[in-house]
Amino acid sequence: MAGNTSRRGAVRKSGTKKGQVVGSGGQRRRALKGKGPTPPADMRPGHTKARKSSTSGRGTSSAKSSSGRTPGRGDSPETVAGRNAVVEALRAGVPVKALYVAERIDSDDRVREILKIASGRGIGVLEAPRPELDRLTGGSVHQGVALSMPAYDYAHPNDLVEEANLAGERPLIVALDGVTDPRNLGAVIRSAAAFGAHGVVVPTRRSAGMTAGAWKASAGAAARLPVARAANLARALKAYADAGIFIVGLAGEGVTDVAALEVADAPLCLVVGSEGSGMSRVVSEACDVIAGIPIARDVESLNAGVAAGIALYEISRARR
Repeated sequence: MAGNTSRRGAVRKSGTKKGQVVGSGGQRRRALKGKGPTPPADMRPGHTKARKSSTSGRGTSSAKSSSGRTPGRGDSPETVAGRNAVVEALRAGVPVKALYVAERIDSDDRVREILKIASGRGIGVLEAPRPELDRLTGGSVHQGVALSMPAYDYAHPNDLVEEANLAGERPLIVALDGVTDPRNLGAVIRSAAAFGAHGVVVPTRRSAGMTAGAWKASAGAAARLPVARAANLARALKAYADAGIFIVGLAGEGVTDVAALEVADAPLCLVVGSEGSGMSRVVSEACDVIAGIPIARDVESLNAGVAAGIALYEISRARR
């Protein structure tokens, strides 16, 4: 239309021609580095399966797994956050599903060791933005690194007896009542493995579970010794008694010295209570014998880990 060429903006000014312009050519883009095996889809931040997995994990299930083990409360995956906590967990050999590392993380000796251990163990490493790490760790201080541990696969209390019978050995089992410190649980597992026990039983409620702290305290023994979970510990002890296993409770007021147990060389389940309140009434009533460890009068009690270690040593010595 006549006159359009004089309209403002109708004529392109010189030097504004459209087309390619000089750019970085990708040189500024950070080079991709190998991070080890790719984790499964349900462990990738933002992936549809990861969101579905986290949603479905909020509920509880009463179904048994293919191994016959019943998942209990507290079976959700655990996240370990922070450089010191992560490197210590990896040194202890805790089971790991994936390692998350923040984008553009400031590397130090701990981060380098974390990546080296992860590479050596074939652990999948994922780069994640810090907001995603904040979400994964529940807002805790993660310092740019976090580990995702799988849910522990607890055995059934009967499995421990069956394994002992298959090995042609007299069952030796440790049961914990009211022990809520994961470090005590780990220490008991370590002692149980050292003195030939076939497993440890913990209650579903009001008890420590197999967390990263328990794994570290066990010093690798948790990878060799099964831990079973009982919905009702007193009922599990009664089932042991019906199977011909003597139930020996360990308590400060025990009149029988644990070093003089007449049933030490028989099929046996040693029950250890918490340092503060000891065994519950119903668990004490399920015991055939209440034994004690002689200690100095000015010492009130021993924690569960130490007491279990001493008692297991004496039982092991009697069996030899």
